[in-house]
Amino acid sequence: MIWLTWRQFRAQTIVTAAFLAVLAVALLVTGLNLAHLYNASGLATCHGSSCGTFASNFISEVKGGLSEKVFYAGIYIVYAAPAIIGMFWGAPLIAREIEAGTFRLAWNQSVSRSRWVVVKLGLIGLAAMVTAELLALLTSWWASPVYQAASAARSDSLSIARIAPPLFGAQGVAPIGYAAFAFTLGVTAGLLIRRTIPAMAVTLAGFALVQIAWPNWVRPHLMSPVRESAPFSIGRLDEVMIGNGNQMIVGDTASKPGAWILTNQAVKPDGQPFTGPPTHACLSQGMQACNASIARLHLRQVIAYQPASRFWSFQLYETAIFLVLAVALAAFCAWWIRHRRLT
Repeated sequence: MIWLTWRQFRAQTIVTAAFLAVLAVALLVTGLNLAHLYNASGLATCHGSSCGTFASNFISEVKGGLSEKVFYAGIYIVYAAPAIIGMFWGAPLIAREIEAGTFRLAWNQSVSRSRWVVVKLGLIGLAAMVTAELLALLTSWWASPVYQAASAARSDSLSIARIAPPLFGAQGVAPIGYAAFAFTLGVTAGLLIRRTIPAMAVTLAGFALVQIAWPNWVRPHLMSPVRESAPFSIGRLDEVMIGNGNQMIVGDTASKPGAWILTNQAVKPDGQPFTGPPTHACLSQGMQACNASIARLHLRQVIAYQPASRFWSFQLYETAIFLVLAVALAAFCAWWIRHRRLT
């Protein structure tokens, strides 16, 4: 079964290996240049407050150039990899056997149906997880000088929140869980739909839906966020919006470098969210008078956030959840193939 699996899967293996090799060479060449730029900026040897200036200069050199494009391209590649694996590795795995009718021969040999599906899903699923994690490791290695500079800057404007979308899912061990889930989702879609192309489309749509819904509705609640309340500061005021219906929205900068800010509200002394009405000064006088009138409202800033220190905890929780989902889908496929009659 192992030899048969390799024979059937070797084309995908060769294409994937070639892509990884090309990507590794490209990241190595540009990564060495980025590392040289990092060392030349003085960040590698700086101490104390001077690091902030060096970090700001380094990030300014990175922005707008080839390095910035490579940075974002790496994120897109890691996010796209599980979906591609699900579509081109998972969906055809069983659907193609059913379409071609070869399942009648494959599942009536000396190798049992259970062994057939376990070996197929096990070996190709493992390859999927290794591929996704290699991509994450390559791109994370390349981007490490950028993350180090952002951390050294200790500035809200230069901060990079690795724990927040969209960076979170392109690093660490989370791509392992995504790849396993996408692969088994594709296999399940192919088994139920029994047509390769429709199964590929359903896999892409289903995985995209999960990737959109998960960081917005599930991940924020895996751990209770930290909540803080502080007096509203005019010095950190970064938003004043006056809309129709006698409404006014004001906002302070949430000074939490590297954190994932979930909510940031201005509330009245009684604890209710402030939505207006706008002050007379903000309607008819200048910005300075408007700011002074906002200060007299005695507002408070209430933020809820996930601190950067929880990055690895979230990574492990999320990876475990998606691996469990992948195992459940694989078990369903094994049960279906073993007990259902396909014609």
